[in-house]
Amino acid sequence: MSDTTTQQDNIWHQRLLGEDKQRRNDHRSPFQRDRARILHSAAFRRLQAKTQVLGVGMNDFYRTRLTHSLEVSQIGTGITAQLRRKYPEFKPLLNSMSLIESICLAHDIGHPPFGHGGEVALNYMMRHHGGFEGNGQTFRILSRLEPYTPSWGMNLTRRTLLGIMKYPAMHSQLFINLNKPDIANHRQLKPSDWPPVKGLFDDDQPIIDWVLSALSDNDRQRFISSEQSTVNTQYPHLKTRFKSLDCSIMELADDIAYAVHDLEDAIVMGIVNQRQWQHDVVDQLNSIDDQWLKSEIANIGEKLFSHEHHLRKDAIGTLVNGFVTAININTNDDFEAELLKYNAELQADFALTLHVLKQLVFKYVIRKPEIQMLEYKGQQIIMELFEAFASDPERLLPLNTRERWLTATAAQTNPMRVIADYISGMTDEFAGRLHQQLFGSKTAGILELNNEH
Repeated sequence: MSDTTTQQDNIWHQRLLGEDKQRRNDHRSPFQRDRARILHSAAFRRLQAKTQVLGVGMNDFYRTRLTHSLEVSQIGTGITAQLRRKYPEFKPLLNSMSLIESICLAHDIGHPPFGHGGEVALNYMMRHHGGFEGNGQTFRILSRLEPYTPSWGMNLTRRTLLGIMKYPAMHSQLFINLNKPDIANHRQLKPSDWPPVKGLFDDDQPIIDWVLSALSDNDRQRFISSEQSTVNTQYPHLKTRFKSLDCSIMELADDIAYAVHDLEDAIVMGIVNQRQWQHDVVDQLNSIDDQWLKSEIANIGEKLFSHEHHLRKDAIGTLVNGFVTAININTNDDFEAELLKYNAELQADFALTLHVLKQLVFKYVIRKPEIQMLEYKGQQIIMELFEAFASDPERLLPLNTRERWLTATAAQTNPMRVIADYISGMTDEFAGRLHQQLFGSKTAGILELNNEH
């Protein structure tokens, strides 16, 4: 396997824009360079002021998109280290912690302000212009928008971009038109009626094609294939079926961080109590076979809900470690490329447990009326900002964004995407202040529009 991997390295290390940076004594690997570009980007810094689950500013203790991304990165490298130990033959494929860090750090970089509410709002406003979805925007920021280069974003390696593709097909391939009438008033928008298509934007097809050009025709066609979701029957669009090895590690790390660390926030704030834990987790998992996991789930509640901080942290660490060490590599021989042939996957009982924990967070935290009110308010802010900018872009957009809009208009390359780019890059606070500037009754001083891409 190592010979094949060596031959493929050059392809996966390539960047769309060739580089000849002769920097003094710079011996970093291509993936170390990718990680540095992500860490030092403005888009990454903005994650500190974007909602994770609980609204930014409600409390200074719990997680933002930034701290979540750091935790995903930590878990992702832990998974990779475990897999290297468990499968020595895969070391050549898992030889860069910087690669996994890069993908994990960047995975949420495209999410708009106000969490899912902002995403649905932008998707609705872009319904006739190719839609909007946070993962698609992540790919776009990395490959087009972040001004590390004039027009190729951070100019990351092909393998890093492949790893960030959670849903590697384009919007037009996945979109099912339900012929829903437009809503009469923004305040009537129901997120369940306008779910974003989980995919990449057609506007970015040239870069998507470049990333996938390293694959054989058969691999490429299979990789971007889709099907109707059998898990979520409420989701109307087609879903992609496959992801790369690196992406499968990132996605597991993301799910573990979401389920365990967001649960910790909810426990500390008193949103979830021990009775709910017993009913929604312990009782749901009493039929699993794994004896270690069954015992831990049955007994860990005392520590999780302890008032002693160190006991709770120990319980959280135990849960994370349990998931990280229960991951295997599965093989799909339908693919030729090793990056597609192999995927990381949780053992069945641990996968069920992770699903149950995610459902607990969704039920008691995400669906909490106070959280939904914040999401709803953010939804309104985003739609009204979009409507204002779209009404007269040359008048209202800041200078750099206006230039991009004019260029896209002249080239007939979807200028509305430029407005979505601008709004999705805002922090929660910036979007709120700009909305107040445009629609508030007070005539405050002119807002400094310093949030350009």
